[in-house]
Amino acid sequence: MSRRRGLVAAAVVLSFVLAGCSDVAASETTPSPTRASSSSSPSTTPSTTTSPKPTPTPTPTVKPTPKPRVKQKPEYYALRVERQLDKLGYPVGDIDGDITARAKQALCAWRETHGMPVSRAGLTLDDAYSVLNATSRPTPTREPGIYVNKTCQILYQIVGKTYKRIVWISTGGPGYETPNRTGKVWRKWAGAHESSLYEDAYMYDSLYFLKDRPGIALHGSRVNSLVKPYPASHRCVRVLRPEIHEIFEDTPIGTKVQIYGEY
Repeated sequence: MSRRRGLVAAAVVLSFVLAGCSDVAASETTPSPTRASSSSSPSTTPSTTTSPKPTPTPTPTVKPTPKPRVKQKPEYYALRVERQLDKLGYPVGDIDGDITARAKQALCAWRETHGMPVSRAGLTLDDAYSVLNATSRPTPTREPGIYVNKTCQILYQIVGKTYKRIVWISTGGPGYETPNRTGKVWRKWAGAHESSLYEDAYMYDSLYFLKDRPGIALHGSRVNSLVKPYPASHRCVRVLRPEIHEIFEDTPIGTKVQIYGEY
């Protein structure tokens, strides 16, 4: 009986030892999951290749909205226009920015010599731009001679191919209108003399140009105040002194004289 118990006990011990060896062997021969994973799994480290950056969309250039050009009133240019007209030989009287009847005569002459509608109107923007952009007088399109514009009450003396003088005049008033005619200087009377038609009416440096109307002449008057900016004579053409003297000296017999226009 004791022998049987001894065998059983030995079998139990042997079984325990074998079971323990089996556990050790398993732990030694089974590959570590961690090691197997680290040695055989593909790398999960992100690639270091840099992707191209997208091209930025250019910001469109915004053009500033142009401000509307504000046109000044004609009066804004009046003083500059008067200075320029005087510089170019168009008489305006006082240069003070006030467009008087005298300045309107100059503007009327400017319009005529530049092919613009002829009138005695006041300053316009077209006038101002035309005058201020000019650098010299235009070249006449008419032959040499003396031209009297009754609309402007202006006389032009053309010598060669230039306007030698542009001066104020006063033609015949109502009932004594200077006729619109073309003639030639046929008589010159230097100095002062009394009119053969009107007592105590003195004429200076007279140029007679109509043989069939022998009393009509271009002449200076006793005082310049008689040369109005409107028709005021008795059919003759009154011219400022000393301008009439200079015109007289430069005008030979046979020079063309033309009267035209309406006031």
